[in-house]
Amino acid sequence: MIRVLLADDETMIRAGVAAILATEPSIEVVAEAGNGREAVDLARRHRPDVALLDIRMPVLDGLDAVAEIRRAVPSVAVIMLTTFSEDEYIARALDAGAAGFVLKTGDPRELVTGVRAVADGGAYLSPKVARRVITRFDGSDTGGHLTRGVAARERLAALTDRERDVLRLLGSGLSNAEIAAELHLVEGTVKTHVSAILSRLGLRNRVQAALLAYQAGLTG
Repeated sequence: MIRVLLADDETMIRAGVAAILATEPSIEVVAEAGNGREAVDLARRHRPDVALLDIRMPVLDGLDAVAEIRRAVPSVAVIMLTTFSEDEYIARALDAGAAGFVLKTGDPRELVTGVRAVADGGAYLSPKVARRVITRFDGSDTGGHLTRGVAARERLAALTDRERDVLRLLGSGLSNAEIAAELHLVEGTVKTHVSAILSRLGLRNRVQAALLAYQAGLTG
């Protein structure tokens, strides 16, 4: 059972997200919060597998809340609930330790997929979020995008062929177990490859690796 903490200051949004998650027998919402401070307190108390946090909340916003949760309960994987108008916050959330981003207005299946992915040690970016983030990080001009795409592919030259395979699947949102099944490896070997990828490329977490994979053209 995947235990989830849900935090959003809008009651209707919380109700909608909870209803979506309730359709999955393997997912249980164990606590709900209306602000970031309450979310941190409930994370300490319930120690859920996944915390779903809105970015904009009173008392303590989602960006500060994810940082506090990751410090207080490192085992909790955090997914940020975002909108198209909040692209500028995503880099800060990445630095704070967020493992996923899902659009509030996106396909409900993405929410379930994201929760399962991060609960299993993976990372998840809603495809629309990924495209927006890459565009923002690359700059709006085509030349800048192409230049950064080349730079990203040059960075991947430091990886072995197997590590590139792992990065491609990681960039598609697969968990270690799913990558292991896809590549016919044991899960421990995949964990070793992921650690090596992060170290070689100077990345802090799986989401940054997924973004680099997207930027380099490994994922669509």
